[in-house]
Amino acid sequence: MSRARVAVFVSGGGRSLENLVEISRGTDLGAEVVLVVANKTGIGALERAARLKIPSVVLDPDRKLSPAEFSRDAFLAVESFRCDLVVLAGFLRLLPIPDAWLGRVLNIHPALLPAFGGQGYYGRRVHEAVLEHGCTVSGCTVHYVTNEYDAGPILLQRACAVMDGDTADTLAARVFAEETIALPDAVRMHVSEHARSIAARTKARGPG
Repeated sequence: MSRARVAVFVSGGGRSLENLVEISRGTDLGAEVVLVVANKTGIGALERAARLKIPSVVLDPDRKLSPAEFSRDAFLAVESFRCDLVVLAGFLRLLPIPDAWLGRVLNIHPALLPAFGGQGYYGRRVHEAVLEHGCTVSGCTVHYVTNEYDAGPILLQRACAVMDGDTADTLAARVFAEETIALPDAVRMHVSEHARSIAARTKARGPG
């Protein structure tokens, strides 16, 4: 069976991108990263994509497009590479999801949604909020993206402890360790479920 073709959207350093690529190349993930889409120039993720020999495109770094126009161009690029799945990995721009792609866009969020999600909760801000609220547990969530911030169906979560004396940076490092497991596992789950769905529909139709 052919592997699912994945586009990864990035805005920063690209650690999750590289982790996902390495796992896809070293294990039976059932997917391969074939495109990187960025909304900024000069970011580490683009350097990683070049080193990993994955094609990349940079869209609207000057932010002249409306969200709808940006989404149109982004998904045209995705479709030109015949992608089956989009993964948002540290992607920090509003991305309206076309109807045809609902259920095929995943995001990883550095907290246990629905806590510390929604507009304005991203990156370091999330970990600072967790510490300010005195939480003893944090973690990460992989969810399907809808047209409401961090509100799509949750695919999986992984938790970790918040330690006495944690800073936003030390907590972020512990959460990221869980993200390196969660994101590939979520991609594997999505691909497996999609394959089962296709098999069930084929069986229901019968021969011919």
